[in-house]
Amino acid sequence: MTSLKRSQPADPLASNISSKVYVRSTRSGKVQKIVREVYLRTDIPCSSKICRACLEGAPRNAAGQVQPFVLSDKPAGSKAFPEGHYLVPDTNALLNAMDLFEQSTSFYDVIILQTVLEELRNRSLPLYNRLTGLTKSEDKRFYVFFNDFRLETYVNREADESVNDRNDRAIRQAVKWYGDHLARTKAKKIPTIIMLSDDQDNLRKARAQGLTASTLADYVGGLEDGERLLDMVAESQGRGGFKKAAPMLYPEYYTLSKMMTGVKAGLMHQGIFNVSPYNYLEGSIKVPAFPKPLLVLGRESINRAVDGDVVVVELLPQDKWKEPSTKIIEEETITRNENADAEDRDDFVSDKERRALQEEVKRTQKSSSEGNPQPTAKVVGVIKRNWRQYVGHIDPSSASKSSSQGRKQDSVFLIPMDKKVPKIRLRTRQVSELLGKRLLVTIDAWDRDSRHPVGHLVRSLGELETKAAETEALLLEWDVQYRPFPKTVLDCLPKEGHDWRVPENLDDPGWRDREDLRGLLICSIDPPGCQDIDDALHARKLPNGNFEVGVHIADVSNFVKPATAMDAEASVRGTTVYLVDKRIDMLPMLLGTDLCSLKPYVERFAFSVLWEVDQNADIVSVRFTKSVIKSREAFSYQQAQLRIDDKSQQDELTNGMRTLLMLSKKLKQKRMDAGALSLSSPEVKVQMESETSDPIDVKTKELLDTNSLVEEFMLLANVSVAAKIYEAFPQTAILRRHGAPPKTNFDELSNQLRVKKGLELRTDSSKALADSLDLCVQPGEPFFNTLVRIMATRCMMSAEYFCSGTQAYPEFRHYGLASDIYTHFTSPIRRYADLLAHRQLAAAIGYEAVHPSVRSRGRLEAVCKNINVRHRNAQMAGRASIAYYVGQALKGKVAEEDAFVIKIFSNGFVVLVPRFGIEGLIRLRDLAEPEPESDFDAEAYALVTRGSRELRVELFQKVRVKVMDEKDERTGKRGVKMELMSA
Repeated sequence: MTSLKRSQPADPLASNISSKVYVRSTRSGKVQKIVREVYLRTDIPCSSKICRACLEGAPRNAAGQVQPFVLSDKPAGSKAFPEGHYLVPDTNALLNAMDLFEQSTSFYDVIILQTVLEELRNRSLPLYNRLTGLTKSEDKRFYVFFNDFRLETYVNREADESVNDRNDRAIRQAVKWYGDHLARTKAKKIPTIIMLSDDQDNLRKARAQGLTASTLADYVGGLEDGERLLDMVAESQGRGGFKKAAPMLYPEYYTLSKMMTGVKAGLMHQGIFNVSPYNYLEGSIKVPAFPKPLLVLGRESINRAVDGDVVVVELLPQDKWKEPSTKIIEEETITRNENADAEDRDDFVSDKERRALQEEVKRTQKSSSEGNPQPTAKVVGVIKRNWRQYVGHIDPSSASKSSSQGRKQDSVFLIPMDKKVPKIRLRTRQVSELLGKRLLVTIDAWDRDSRHPVGHLVRSLGELETKAAETEALLLEWDVQYRPFPKTVLDCLPKEGHDWRVPENLDDPGWRDREDLRGLLICSIDPPGCQDIDDALHARKLPNGNFEVGVHIADVSNFVKPATAMDAEASVRGTTVYLVDKRIDMLPMLLGTDLCSLKPYVERFAFSVLWEVDQNADIVSVRFTKSVIKSREAFSYQQAQLRIDDKSQQDELTNGMRTLLMLSKKLKQKRMDAGALSLSSPEVKVQMESETSDPIDVKTKELLDTNSLVEEFMLLANVSVAAKIYEAFPQTAILRRHGAPPKTNFDELSNQLRVKKGLELRTDSSKALADSLDLCVQPGEPFFNTLVRIMATRCMMSAEYFCSGTQAYPEFRHYGLASDIYTHFTSPIRRYADLLAHRQLAAAIGYEAVHPSVRSRGRLEAVCKNINVRHRNAQMAGRASIAYYVGQALKGKVAEEDAFVIKIFSNGFVVLVPRFGIEGLIRLRDLAEPEPESDFDAEAYALVTRGSRELRVELFQKVRVKVMDEKDERTGKRGVKMELMSA
């Protein structure tokens, strides 16, 4: 039995003890009963400024101070509650309407019960984090009341009472206590305590007790700007919803127990549902039992699954297995001009949709008899929804058709920016104001009788195509934490601000166990304009003929301590996000661009890795130390290259860089010999006009020897640090792995290269793959090899952060780098994983004790899970930013460019334009009017058109295209349109 002990006040009533009983099953399957004793108290304050009794009796800290009271003595009033009111939401109110509680115009003086807070944390961690943010806001006045520790508000669970019913009773009890408690204050104006809930049973019971209780919709309707706020109330929350008593359009989901039994028996399969970017009626799920993903075809089989949902599927009989679609099927062309009110209930699958599917079925059945059909499945249930906030705009055609039919609200369709997400039906009173705006919405439900998911408006981001709205839209789409740093984080910064300096006195605690490396000729080499300089290097010859090489990394852990508000914020953000026109920092700018940044000519704290290497770049020894450095110069890659190449420059700093370059080439060769891969992605740089920040041109990034110089030594540092922290912390070292891709990932590319070019792609090892990629060349076409490497990169697994105790050592391997062990250590200003590696390395060399947060495997696993998501999202947001600005740079212009065909469908093909690093879809209907007829040869990856325009298009073919800007009417995004000139 464990006791949850609390400090006991003098009040004898506070010695009440209540026992909480928890039942849990252990890993061995035994049921274990846990009893926890809770000491109930009477000194937990109500935190209302009208209550003198609580102020006098409240617990005090060591300095004898009481925590400031939160709830206003003059709370907002309304017609219904002229004396003012406090709000007590239940868990469902917060789950369904967190956006409302974050509004700046209303929802002040809110009592968050401990019962509700704990239930919300169990139900949704992101919403819990948003709510805790509100409780820290001085403006909003949200107070956490520990009702489960206060004598009068504690509620014991009764026999045969569900946890949910007990929690609802605890909420009603707290509401009653607050009302009675404040009534005794004899204040002139006693605020009404309003319970907010959309649970009809809870509301009924509350009203029967004489409590004031309201649905969200009724409460919001009584507010001054209720008309606007009502659009933000979830459709399912007591507003009557859409028309019911309609025929069921989708199969009912299986029960959870039936699904789990089926998965365990191998009769069903669980995985993440992915929608095809080219065919909205096709999805796939990777499951362990099959080497290739299971196909899910058609609206009924997809059964309301949304991209990213964790679903359970049931395999269809083998005679219904099919091949993946070879046709582009876009939702906007199939479902355009639908009536958002009518829902087309009698025609669940439209004629266009049916025809498109029938054509595909005929083709796949024909080819399946000759080829290899893929296992095909249907969704029978959703384990976990991946619903998030979506950005989009209202389809104008749905707005013109919608009719209010005597109601205030109109039904419209929102078209999400993400083409993989289906249209969302909204009800709004503001259609005219919202047309042409970029909007943020949330999905509330997708019932069996509704063809589309239904949702509600969160807010407008601004006019379509404005830079501010489009930038915020892509940040929201990729869940980038971009809000300003809260005061609690800024309070963690050094009080000296920009005046902070490395202490002059070597006896100062800041110098403890630090090496003075200010005499070394250290420099940094980065992209042009880099302000957050993480790393610097040096090299010098030793008397024995070997070389000393140093990588010096910003000592961020000196400023960001574990278990602080800044550390918590950095762990949530996970990484800095780089957009074309701005940077969303992981750490406040004072640290990132000044105090931690290894700027030239100033002293900075660093964490240094120092090697002795011989002429062949073989490591003789390595050591790690905290240090103080003074960088001599900050070079761009180009400046460093020019200096190295200039024979007249013979100073020690330049010769040091030449030594680094010489050694880096040998290190790279060793990696390549070991099987490291040289992969590619289309990388471009958008040139901006200096005064207006408008994009004016797009150029392909030029990679110099100095890029490779820096990369090699950063890789070497990361490998060396990984080995050290794993040796010190075999269970909790933060490492980075890159899994070997399954051979099936390369099946299609291997076949394409063999059929079209007579080339063989060997994938039995990274070395075999690297060697065969080197041989994928086409005489007279230098870009072909890069193209193959780009396509090979897309067959790879994603690299991921992990905690060493969760994997066997062979699984640590980084396939792409051909390294047995690897971590990220070299960019702590912009990556949280590196900051953790710094803390672990500091403990490994005995510089400081291990903080509990760096030892807890459970916490570190959760951190890794988050930073893996944040890292990917940052990459995708960066790419989306480039795509947006490429479109802007082309605005009003037409460019004629070479392109390469990288994917072929029966009704179109995809091309990659190297100069802009972008892909474009060219449909047959874009080639001529009427749409040319075509013959598609899937085996030969060729498409032949006839009729209105005759041509032959083959995979890997070089074509000439016109590239211009175009506004995508469906997504509202301005992007790039490609027109075929010649094939």
